[in-house]
Amino acid sequence: MQRIISSESVTEGHPDKVCDYIADAILDAALEKDGNSRIACEVCCATGLAVVLGEFDTQTDFIDVQKIARSTIAEVGYTHPELGFDANTCAVLNCINGQSPDIAQGVTASLENRIGKSSDRYDSVGAGDQGMMFGYACSESDDLMPMPITLAHALTKQLAHVRKSNELDFLRPDGKAMVSLAYENGVPVGVKTIVVSAQHSPDVSDKRLKEGITECVVKRAVPAKLLNGAEILINPTGRFVIGGPAGDTGGTGRKIIVDTYGGAIAHGGGAFSGKDASKVDRSASYYARYVCKNLVAAGFAKKALLQVGYAIGKARPVSLFVDTFGTGDDVKTLAAVNKVFDFRPAAIADKLGLKKPIYKLTTNYGHFGKPELPWEQLDAVEQLKAVL
Repeated sequence: MQRIISSESVTEGHPDKVCDYIADAILDAALEKDGNSRIACEVCCATGLAVVLGEFDTQTDFIDVQKIARSTIAEVGYTHPELGFDANTCAVLNCINGQSPDIAQGVTASLENRIGKSSDRYDSVGAGDQGMMFGYACSESDDLMPMPITLAHALTKQLAHVRKSNELDFLRPDGKAMVSLAYENGVPVGVKTIVVSAQHSPDVSDKRLKEGITECVVKRAVPAKLLNGAEILINPTGRFVIGGPAGDTGGTGRKIIVDTYGGAIAHGGGAFSGKDASKVDRSASYYARYVCKNLVAAGFAKKALLQVGYAIGKARPVSLFVDTFGTGDDVKTLAAVNKVFDFRPAAIADKLGLKKPIYKLTTNYGHFGKPELPWEQLDAVEQLKAVL
């Protein structure tokens, strides 16, 4: 039986990603001076305006929100008034508050610590929020990610590359792509449809636009063996001149499916950008990916999904669930996970180095599948094989 799965990606000029990038840049600035900073930063933007909101608890003397926001917007490519959003002239409003003391007390002194059940240092830090987080890995691509989202990210990265290199000089920062991939018996067999929507200058011809993106983006980003017979749609509305925050309001955390697995699996609902490691929405999702990737690489399964649930203020998870989709032994896999991995927030932060200013590296083109990130490392494979 054939199934078709679609996933999308967006460029860093998409209004939601502009907001994510500013939020992560501010987080990095705080962590650079105080690794124990607790940051929950959100940004929204519209024509000529960026608003920075959030709750901060940091020993950093000063975070220059104006400077960080403007330099980040310029880095994306919004540096001219004709784009409707200009780093030099847009208004930047700072609406940052202190962290709620009710939340802070649960993170600083966990439930386990407060009731005297444990003196373990990893038991002393509670989760910064309640919720369930998911991790996933599969063997259908080299990065152990679902192939549709891998291909979608490849398209948007290439779209940004040919814009920044000026190879396609008519492109502007906003853009998105979607890949619909056909599967037979769970194996990818070919692309059915590719959609690329790219912001462009008003004077480029439709012919030049479509030919340029097809040749310089699609055919370079997607392997030829997967493109055979694929339908390619370039700017299906016919025109995309007004884009970025001038074309649509942006907000942090609105691209959570783009950020993760492209809709191939369930999602807990929590966003990543702008949050420090005490927020398990981010840290536990990263760790769950790390666990699943190592499980697949160690031979436990061809596909592995992990769900972990937390209560705010409690260090140890309230639930842990593994599904290998019939490609492994779920009971044996869960036992191995419990033996090898530690899901307490402080342990996760230590293992993955999450108190460092690394978060701008994550913002664009997915938080997973990038080999340089600590949660993409396969350093638990030998431990898992010993259990197996």
